[in-house]
Amino acid sequence: MPTGRFSLAALLIAALVLGGGGVAYGLFNLVVQLLALAILVFHRQLFFGFWRDAPLGLRALAAATIAVPVAGLIPLPPTIWTGLPGRELAVEALELVGGAGWRPFSLDPGRTLVAVLGLIVPLTVLALAWHVPRRDLLLLGWLVVALGFANFLIGVPQVLSNGNWGLLYPENPMPGVLFGSFANRNSTGLFLVACVILLALLPPLRPLPGMAWLKTAGGTVLAVGIVLTGSRSAMALGAAVLLAGLLGWLVSRKWAALRLRTLVLGTTAVAAMSLAAIAVLPGSRAEVSLDRFAQAGDARAFIWDDAAFSVHRYWPLGAGMGTFDEVFQADESLENLTERRAGRAHNDYLEVAVEAGLPGLLVIAGWLTLIGWHSFAARHRTERRIAWAGSAVLLAVALQSLVDYPLRNQALLALSALALALVVRFGNGKEHGK
Repeated sequence: MPTGRFSLAALLIAALVLGGGGVAYGLFNLVVQLLALAILVFHRQLFFGFWRDAPLGLRALAAATIAVPVAGLIPLPPTIWTGLPGRELAVEALELVGGAGWRPFSLDPGRTLVAVLGLIVPLTVLALAWHVPRRDLLLLGWLVVALGFANFLIGVPQVLSNGNWGLLYPENPMPGVLFGSFANRNSTGLFLVACVILLALLPPLRPLPGMAWLKTAGGTVLAVGIVLTGSRSAMALGAAVLLAGLLGWLVSRKWAALRLRTLVLGTTAVAAMSLAAIAVLPGSRAEVSLDRFAQAGDARAFIWDDAAFSVHRYWPLGAGMGTFDEVFQADESLENLTERRAGRAHNDYLEVAVEAGLPGLLVIAGWLTLIGWHSFAARHRTERRIAWAGSAVLLAVALQSLVDYPLRNQALLALSALALALVVRFGNGKEHGK
């Protein structure tokens, strides 16, 4: 039976190259999803094997994640759906055009269908990653790191040309910002943070001389890329990752064996690289990125206030997955209106609460519990660092979800599914060969 390693590699490349645009880029997403469907058909034995062999908790949460948006497409008689929370405006509108008949639970079934289709890619990655041999799974992790460097290289002309060249999604120009293969710089920054984590924690496929120096140099390049995205959340996460890595390195050494010269040289090198990053970039782009931390008047706080009202309106069942952009406009305060639409809640937990209510939040809580349990269980495993690489990536995603919406594009969904496979497989000791 084929392991699916080449298919999984192709899907990850496609998702991370074409799937970073979100729901607004349906044709790109369609290409990635059709590829995933073709892979599922070709590797259907692996797909069914996942549902047979994977831990019960993982299967249950995967099924619940699919069930939440699918339930929004089920037609309901008017006696039921008109009595659901928050449907009053929809009922009034339908009565003006002939009355309310059978309707899906979701207030926008088209958007909910898009949400269902968006799960094809991460489900395919998870199912195949559950079966690939250990070495191949690590190779896929290193493939993601390589794609991180590719994103940095794609972003160099974007930065140097002030956004005039190299943008895959040019309708959202931000001069001097590194987007790579993403439409949202926060997603680019988060992806590069994930690459730093994988670079630091994944073991090499074969012993290489000077591997520590190679990892340090690679991490420095990716860190510069994170700064050039101008994403405050990604810069904060990147700083936390680098600090945690430094503390971990210190704890792993005997204090008596540490040389003051080594610490001084290391600190000097980091400071020099930071100053060089600012000095080399005219203007300075890195300085502009750092200045964003001092900016006031972020509109997110106003969006969150109005989104909280939407949560109350549709609680406890929600308005249907993918419907936030449509239903939020009815609850947006007049004093918060601008020429631009909010589009998103800029807090994925709030957005899920609006769209999926209590069931959606329970699914999120279930995933966080599963990841936390396997991360804790990995502490006695020989290869615990691999499991912790996956959990650290997912923790970064969870933290950025407080101020953004990282899991609303195919690229980061695929990456998160791969990270989840690392956590569960190496957290419970599951191995598939060398």
